[in-house]
Amino acid sequence: MKHFKIWIIGLLFVAPLAMSSQEAPTMYWVHEDQVKPSMVMEYEKSAKELVDNCIKHNAQIPGWITTSTDDHRYLYVSPINSMSDINYDGFTGLQEAMGEEAFGKMFSDMDKCYTAHGDYVIHLNEELTYMPDGFTQTPEGQNYRRFYYLRTTPEHNGMLKEKMKAVKEFFAKKGSKMQYRVYQSGFGTMGNFYMVAVAAKDGITFETMGEENDAILGDERGEVFGSMMKYVTSMEEVTGMMRPDLAYSPEK
Repeated sequence: MKHFKIWIIGLLFVAPLAMSSQEAPTMYWVHEDQVKPSMVMEYEKSAKELVDNCIKHNAQIPGWITTSTDDHRYLYVSPINSMSDINYDGFTGLQEAMGEEAFGKMFSDMDKCYTAHGDYVIHLNEELTYMPDGFTQTPEGQNYRRFYYLRTTPEHNGMLKEKMKAVKEFFAKKGSKMQYRVYQSGFGTMGNFYMVAVAAKDGITFETMGEENDAILGDERGEVFGSMMKYVTSMEEVTGMMRPDLAYSPEK
């Protein structure tokens, strides 16, 4: 490995800006919208309208953070304690404040913008996450994201996990400056995967950081990564950006 959003109709995405690994939630509800390339601007207009109305009416719902990816997916991720926390009635108060007609139009405008959407659960794997400076999903000044989806089979899931432990240990031993979070597939996902998320200021910074990290890890990295990749059936690399402009946090 070279350098590592159904509708928004429910309670979506709360994420602390920073927390220690001991405080970090480990289960996340993800809602994903797969937007038509030709409708991205219209989609974002509707998503921003939702945020603006939530702010205007101080909607007392959990806030959300948003990530958009280069393959036109919009991801909303909410920490939950259990599956019973998943709730699709969170916008009832906002609907009453806006009026049924305006509220319905806002979401129907969004509805026409994507080809598919759905919900699933992923889990933060603290055991595999490498963040020696302390856990955070949103490092300050680092809105750029690179995601690596490492897919495997049920047969090899355990071995892949063991090899990813070895990668983390290798990074720690070498004093790697590149930090990453690891999430694994859960309820509602098809197949088994681990998703590695790396934050950076921008794409150039990410590539530079990757080159510097390769130098720190040295030639031994080939053997360590190679041993892990034996248990990966496919790997998908996705670029994304955190979207504070499409995020909402209620005033208390």
